[in-house]
Amino acid sequence: MAKNILNIAAIGCSEMGRIHLKGLTEIEGINLYAICDSARDDRLQKCKEEFNVPVAVKDYKELLGNENIDAVLLVVPDQIHLEMTLAFLRDGKHVLCEKPMALTMEECQEMMRVEKETGKQLMIGQICRFTDNFKKAKELVDAGRIGELYFVESEYAHHYGHARGYDDWRVTPERDGFIGGGCHAVDLLRWIAGDPTEVYALANHKCLTDWPTNDCTVALYKFPNNVAGKVFVSTGCKRPYTMRTVLYGTMGTIICDNTSDHILLFEDKGDGDDWRHESKAEKISAVVNNHNTKGEAQVFAEALLSGKPVPISSMEGAKTVAVAVATVQSAKENRPIQIKYPEV
Repeated sequence: MAKNILNIAAIGCSEMGRIHLKGLTEIEGINLYAICDSARDDRLQKCKEEFNVPVAVKDYKELLGNENIDAVLLVVPDQIHLEMTLAFLRDGKHVLCEKPMALTMEECQEMMRVEKETGKQLMIGQICRFTDNFKKAKELVDAGRIGELYFVESEYAHHYGHARGYDDWRVTPERDGFIGGGCHAVDLLRWIAGDPTEVYALANHKCLTDWPTNDCTVALYKFPNNVAGKVFVSTGCKRPYTMRTVLYGTMGTIICDNTSDHILLFEDKGDGDDWRHESKAEKISAVVNNHNTKGEAQVFAEALLSGKPVPISSMEGAKTVAVAVATVQSAKENRPIQIKYPEV
């Protein structure tokens, strides 16, 4: 793209949408050209004024055909990711779609098909890849600081009781909390340890009893190189939000979280057993930015402006959905499931 400025339209002015809007306005090379929100007029107008956006509409279809728009950011309920992504790709726009890419593999495959057909790029917003603690943890693993991985675990503990979403969009049978929220932990472990081949999961439904889906899932995975893995998801837990993640290697251990200002690194340096004591762990400072929307949008814009592939492709988003969908199936059928990844 032979441009220096990317005109972006952002769809969704919810609380999370506003975080994205703020990030967009802080990035050199991005012009927030238009916003859209069909839920509330007051919310739309407030964002228009706060972020000084020239165009604000209630129906995203009013933006179709607008040649001033280069790309679109979708921060909307998971159930309509497919509809909007296809519409904007076919309209000649690049798309940055919030996670999860979609709720079924069929939808993911259709989004990938239309992306290829139109020649536009679709990036999936897996925000944990831009979280300072998790980025540093991956760098340490890749540098061999903890030796060879043998077990990785992450969790998505988030009380949804007071976060049902506008018009209860989260409270639907098709949106299992493991797919909609647990995809964070799944994608994080995939990013660090590779694509798991098999899952066995157990689930129950004891906290959000008026919701149509399970609210607790524990999943065990087979990762490449005989690495074991675990993801715990609870959408009804009574505790602060956390994504505590522990990475175990033959020569050390990393403990990190997206809500902490540091990583704990334990290393066996062959000089005794100091690694047994937490006071001996290396504390690596980090910025608490568990929703680093600025970093996410910045690499999206940089890729488009330089004519390069976006860093988190539609295939990456679809693979994460594949793991999450297989996990829900395993819990439902009470048996191990071989994970089927999408075809290129």
